[in-house]
Amino acid sequence: MIYLELFWIFFRIGLFTIGGGYAMIPMITQEIVDEKGWLTDTQLLNYIGISESTPGPFAINIATFVGTSQGGVLGGVVATFSVVLPSLIIILIFAAIYSKISKNRFLRGAFDGIKPVVTGLISAAGVSIALQVILPLMNLKDFSSADSWFDKFDWVSLILVAAAFGASRIKIKNKKLNPVILIVGGGVVGYLVFGLLIPAVAPGYIAAG
Repeated sequence: MIYLELFWIFFRIGLFTIGGGYAMIPMITQEIVDEKGWLTDTQLLNYIGISESTPGPFAINIATFVGTSQGGVLGGVVATFSVVLPSLIIILIFAAIYSKISKNRFLRGAFDGIKPVVTGLISAAGVSIALQVILPLMNLKDFSSADSWFDKFDWVSLILVAAAFGASRIKIKNKKLNPVILIVGGGVVGYLVFGLLIPAVAPGYIAAG
């Protein structure tokens, strides 16, 4: 039954996702794309973009989108509830006992070991997404299939990725640009470039997604 599958998959994802919503991307890719085949890499990338562009935590948004795509509104509710449930249970337990265990050196050591692993998972997810955006014509599961990396690059997307990365590091009055500004700006630029300019001058151009 699809609802039980959604519950169990997103419960596990919520239980083992440590370090924020982006850390769940590798697990979602493995569970939803590779094993279940519910989404393609491109569809998942689109859902990630939508989740980033809508209000609310990333983890909840992506669970809602995937759940709804597979089980309708009820599927979205089930996926959202199940991805939040482990955190709710764990936080309630930690809140009750934190003052007693916060100085435990074994627990602090465990978290010191978890942080670099989570960093690696997030980095791997970021690289995978970046490759899908700037190399949309390449089979990323079989790099040997590409005749020429140069010919496979989506140069427009590469420029936008670099521009967004650079803009995210800019500080104005000691404050970084709000990510919402970058996302909205990306949408406007995407509409102008991919929606209007490129179809007019290069109808055969294929961009990511």
